[in-house]
Amino acid sequence: MIRIVIAEDQRMLLGALASLLDLEEDMIVVGKAGNGEEAVKLVHLHKPDICIMDIEMPVKSGLDAAEELKGLGCKVMILTTFARTGYFERAIKAGVNGYLLKDSPSEELADSIRSVMAGRRIYASELVDEAYGQENPLTERENEVLVLMADGKNTKEIANQMYITTGTVRNYISGILDKLDVNNRIEAIKRFKEKGWFK
Repeated sequence: MIRIVIAEDQRMLLGALASLLDLEEDMIVVGKAGNGEEAVKLVHLHKPDICIMDIEMPVKSGLDAAEELKGLGCKVMILTTFARTGYFERAIKAGVNGYLLKDSPSEELADSIRSVMAGRRIYASELVDEAYGQENPLTERENEVLVLMADGKNTKEIANQMYITTGTVRNYISGILDKLDVNNRIEAIKRFKEKGWFK
């Protein structure tokens, strides 16, 4: 019997997923969590074979929880609406065994769980194609500048925080806009978020 913990902050979906998996003869849902922190507690408590979780949840995200569960012997499968390359790359680094999108057919979920339990890794094909087709083009310093911009810092504040001149900050910003193919800071932050490159 495959013992499962599910973490999903939309309660109706959480209930539906649990009911769906409980219908499978070889599966039992032993715990339901509304966020990543609860998921980690339930995994420690119930020692399930696999934990299925969403990414964007309150208190602790699914990716933070996955990183925390690494090495505990519980397999982790991400089930999300977000086909973001950055999320996928981070999930891979956290050692998740599967990454499926919520618009996959429901029967695919049970089959994927069995595949993961058999030692395979299951990733949504559209994510694999995109992840290996596009990487974050920014340097580490440009990343730093963009994160500070996203925090609402102006050029002078960024310069002070990074111990560089305002001219250098402007050069970084111009490089960022160029590489991300956008016209202004707001678009740059939006593009970076959409790609899931914020760590």
